Formats: sequence, structure tokens, C-alpha cells
Amino acid sequence: MIPDSWLADRTRGIELSGIRKVFELGRSLEDPVNLSIGQPHFDVPEPIKRAAKDAIDAGHNGYTVTQGVAELRDKLTADIRARFPAHPDRDVLVTSGTSGGLLLALMATVNPGDEVVTPDPYFVAYPHMISLAGGRMVPVDTYPAFEVDPDAVAAAITPRTKAILLSTPSNPTGAVVRPAALKALAELARDRGVVLISDEIYRAFHYGEPADTPAAYDENVVVVEGFGKTYGMTGWRLGWAHGPRRLLAEMAKLQQFTYVCAPSVIQHAAAVALDYDVSGIVADYRRKRDLLAAGLAGRYEFVIPGGAFYLFPKAPWGTGTEFVTEAIRNNLLVIPGSTFSRRDSHFRISYAATDDTLRRGVDILNRLAGG
Repeated sequence: MIPDSWLADRTRGIELSGIRKVFELGRSLEDPVNLSIGQPHFDVPEPIKRAAKDAIDAGHNGYTVTQGVAELRDKLTADIRARFPAHPDRDVLVTSGTSGGLLLALMATVNPGDEVVTPDPYFVAYPHMISLAGGRMVPVDTYPAFEVDPDAVAAAITPRTKAILLSTPSNPTGAVVRPAALKALAELARDRGVVLISDEIYRAFHYGEPADTPAAYDENVVVVEGFGKTYGMTGWRLGWAHGPRRLLAEMAKLQQFTYVCAPSVIQHAAAVALDYDVSGIVADYRRKRDLLAAGLAGRYEFVIPGGAFYLFPKAPWGTGTEFVTEAIRNNLLVIPGSTFSRRDSHFRISYAATDDTLRRGVDILNRLAGG
């Protein structure tokens, strides 16, 4: 048994996430209805798998330059030049997953004692990423509609604020930040001299208006995107960041001495993935969203999500944790909202599942609600 003195203080505030706790509970269930997993249920498309195998056979199995292989970087650079023609200083960095990119962005900008403002609910890893960087998270409540109010964000900014961390579309709510709010947040960050970091891992999964980004309104916004959700390759751990050249250079320096580089084989496969049309997959997820929402309508309070693949209903009784505990007793795996929030009133459903699994989940949920 090792002594407590061996453990760093930074580990003490981190507990097993609510998501992992549900996974552990799920192991005791026989054939559970699993609507907890935050990853696509489809397999990696064949052309992308083939590209990874070809990369192995071609000998692309060693280190790459920290910034990423030229083939992939050239395509990503062309993408940002097309999307942000007025931002000639914007550079790209290939990262070890989107989470890796977010951590690098925070480590490159946040000093001990700095504050990072983020909407609540938030992605489960945000508080701990911020704390690893030495900062303190300042949540801004967005209940009940999950719309980010730039005035509320402005009110949360203090002399200690270093960054605003935004997610659109959001995990866990699926909410999409409206273009007017994105513009206001970009201008707020610029005027207050703070960094705006935009987590856009679900950029492909927009079900209404085309995807927008705060980077369209200010050249200094840092954006982190990924391949895992879009192409079903979450376990391949590949993301990318784009933003001001000087800041990206600092992130690359940190990556060199931590992750070294993103997985080499996967980078070559990702260059092929960028040419793969996912519009059919996105349309199918929109249909699944509508199937789930129609099945729960009238029994649950929820906001129709504009993106990602999550629904975030209010628990019909008790706390979110109490309700999820009962759901698990009824063979249904969902995630308590307290995993993503200072509140414990809601729960997260992932509709990245087969239609049959969704229907079984709806039946259980409606029974639990008394419908």
C-alpha cells in the first residue's frame, strides 16, 4: 500500500467520472439498454480503415513531426483558408485527440490562479483540464433553455479571468450557440483581453442552420476540432486545433514534450477521412433525434437539441442521480446530469444507438415516468 504522500495534490480532486461509474454498474446487467455511450454507434467507414492499413504497410509507423504529417496538415490548412480567408495568421496543429488539443490550449494560456469561464452544463473533463492547468473553472448557468447569454458570461469575467471555454454543439445538451451569441462572445473576449477557446468536436452534427463558429468573428479565437465523432474513430485519438500562429506554436511546443505527436498511422487515414461524405450519417442521427424526442414528448421536459447526439431531459421525479439509479435498476444506462453540471436535476441520453435500442429505452423511460 503506497503512502498518501506519494500522490500529487492534483489527483485528489479528481474522482471516477459519472460516466465511468455507470459503465461499471452496467457490467452487472445482462443485455442492458445502453444509451450512455458518447460515441457514434457506426463503424469506421471502409475507405478510412483501408487507408490506415495501407499506412501501416507503407511503413508510416514511426514518429511524425509534432505539428502533423504534411499530407494532413496541407488539407487542414486549405480548409481553414477557405473558411477564414480574412485570417492569414491562422495556423493548424494535429493533436492526440480533441481532449489533447483542449488540454494543450489550456496549458498554453492558463497560469495558476487564473479563471476560466464556461457555460453550465459542460463537458465532464473541463473542470479537471482547467485544474490541471492550475486554473479555476467559473460556471455560467444556462438552464432551462441551455442558451449561452453573452451578458451572463460578461458578468462572470473578473480581473483573474484568462479564458472562456465554449462548446458548440454541446455535450451533454446538444445545444448549438446561436450566431449572434457567437459573435457577441468573440467580441467580448477581444474587448476584455481574454482567450476564447471553442470546442467544436461535433461540428459535423448540426441539424438546423449550417455550422458557425466564434472564429468567424475574431481571428484570435482558438478552435479545437476532431475526427473521432465524425468518422466513428473515437479510439484512434486524433484531433486538430487552429488559431493564432504564435499560440499554436506554444501548443506544439507543449505537445512535443508530452504527447510527442499524434498517432502516425491515424494521421494518414485522417487525410483520406476528410474526403469522405458524412452527410448521410448526419441525416440518420437527426432522424434518431426526432424518433427519441417524439417517443418522450408529453412525459419529459427537454429542449430539442440542435446538434451532437444527446438529449438532456429533466428528471420527472427526484434528483437526476436518483432517477438514473432507478433507470439502471430497470436495465437502462443513462448518465446523471450532475456529471456535467453543478445542478442535479437532469440526465443525459445518447441517441448514438440502433433504432431498436432507442425504442427499448423509450419504453423504459416512459414506464419510469409513469406514462
